[in-house]
Amino acid sequence: MKLQLIDACTEKHFRDMSLLHALGWRAAYRNSIPADFMAREITDSRWVPVFRQDYQEGVYHGLLLYDGDRALCCATYGPARVDQSAGNTICSFSSPDLASWGELVSLYAHPDHWGQGYGSLVTEEVLRRLRTAGYPGCFLYVLRENDRARRFYEKHGFVWDGHSLEVALTPNTVLTDLRYCKTF
Repeated sequence: MKLQLIDACTEKHFRDMSLLHALGWRAAYRNSIPADFMAREITDSRWVPVFRQDYQEGVYHGLLLYDGDRALCCATYGPARVDQSAGNTICSFSSPDLASWGELVSLYAHPDHWGQGYGSLVTEEVLRRLRTAGYPGCFLYVLRENDRARRFYEKHGFVWDGHSLEVALTPNTVLTDLRYCKTF
């Protein structure tokens, strides 16, 4: 096994990240999100344009963990999304109170490799990079319905700060995003 962290910068990287996102969503939210929504919205290539744009603009960064040519885990990180309306994302975000902070926008590991430490390796590298860039802390949003992810972030020192927002996926499916924070 040869693990390697790679900054996302090619179409293959963007496709690998998008696939990891889709697989993660399907596994984590199988019982929380209607199957028809998943089939329609959570496609393998759904996030490719987002990652390509992130790379081209240079604001948000993609980080992948590979074993050889097999993508195991990925993250997107950068400055706080202060006022992001839903566009290529599933929902809107606004955190003006943390405008000077860094944000872990997303973290997904291949479900076949959950519990093997890959998410921890990528998370710690993202936190190191944000700290080095001078951010006073890092925050993220995690769906309340995702107990596994919440426990993971708590293990890494993140704490729910009481802020939440509703995510209306369908008229009958409203989930809650919780904001978790960690100061450096």
